[in-house]
Amino acid sequence: MPRWKALPEELDPQVREFAGQLRRLVDRSGLSVAALADATGYSKTSWERYLNGRLLPPQRAVVALAEATGTHPAHLTTLWELAERAWSRDEMRQDVTMEAISVAQARAALGWDADQAEPPAKSAKFTKGAKGAKAATAPGTTQLPSVPHQRRTDSPSAADFPEWAAAAAPSPAAPAAQSPARRTRRGRTLMIAAGAAGVALLGGAAFLLLNPGTGTDKKTAAPRPAAAPSAKQVLPAGVRCTGAGCVGKDPEAMGCGGAHAITPSRGRAGRAVIEVRYSKVCHTAWARISRAAPGDQATLSAGGHSATAQAERDGAAYTPMVEVTGDPAKVAACGTTVAGVKGCSRPVPATPAGAPAPSAGAPAPSAGAPAPSAGAPTPSAGTPVR
Repeated sequence: MPRWKALPEELDPQVREFAGQLRRLVDRSGLSVAALADATGYSKTSWERYLNGRLLPPQRAVVALAEATGTHPAHLTTLWELAERAWSRDEMRQDVTMEAISVAQARAALGWDADQAEPPAKSAKFTKGAKGAKAATAPGTTQLPSVPHQRRTDSPSAADFPEWAAAAAPSPAAPAAQSPARRTRRGRTLMIAAGAAGVALLGGAAFLLLNPGTGTDKKTAAPRPAAAPSAKQVLPAGVRCTGAGCVGKDPEAMGCGGAHAITPSRGRAGRAVIEVRYSKVCHTAWARISRAAPGDQATLSAGGHSATAQAERDGAAYTPMVEVTGDPAKVAACGTTVAGVKGCSRPVPATPAGAPAPSAGAPAPSAGAPAPSAGAPTPSAGTPVR
């Protein structure tokens, strides 16, 4: 008994040649139709229709067959395109197939039963799509002409068009079709709700007409909240900036140095003295280097900003300001001499209340050293006081 059935007589030559090529590839590979279905993902029933010329396979099925049989897919898809054009020329079959699928999807979406009577106003399209069903002819109406007999009697199944079947499947979130009684109850509920809303609106309008000044008085009597005053900081005389507004600026020019500055940390880099100067008024800090050789440097980093100063001939210099939002004792300045000696500042121990802080270049007094007398001379004029 031959493996394949004879191809239909009315099949187009291009389609006939393509179906024969598919059969030869399957025979050469030694695969059965069931094994071909497992290898390609298309059902056995679909492949029987494809290989017997009753249905043109989709392009993805052709590519899957080429991969399963070890054939170059480009040559096979070229033959498929020719067969597809010939198949499309059969307008009647294409029309009937698409209309039948459209009717099935529409019925599934509307929740119609298979044995439910169709609407009386039925178009010619739906009459053609309902295969094998006789159109009900009402008295006084003209029966629509029937569709000519199709050349092939096999109708496509959902397995032949998996993408259409997925589109026609009802969504999980879609509500079930409502019965006429349920729709009637729902419409009655909506009418009652609309009536209640109308009564409420009429009552509100009547209240406003009888009390015209009520709404206006309430709006007028409600005082507006007063705008909060701007928290603008009052700076001492001579101080010209504070916080981020001082970043990168000269502490002396902005009035942040002198009496407004303290020294929270100090250290040495060789013979040079490195200090951190902090202004509580300006919330800024800067590094100061003194007793240094020309070219010695001091660097300060804080708040994401850094500044560097280089000593000149007088052996002193100070950096621009950086903003300090935390503890100034944790801000450190480091110095580097020309000879490559490095050193950083360390927090200065707190002095008793009222006691003067050590001068810029003076080292801390050793334990047991006598305290300076009341008449001790002040620092020389050359010592920086910034």
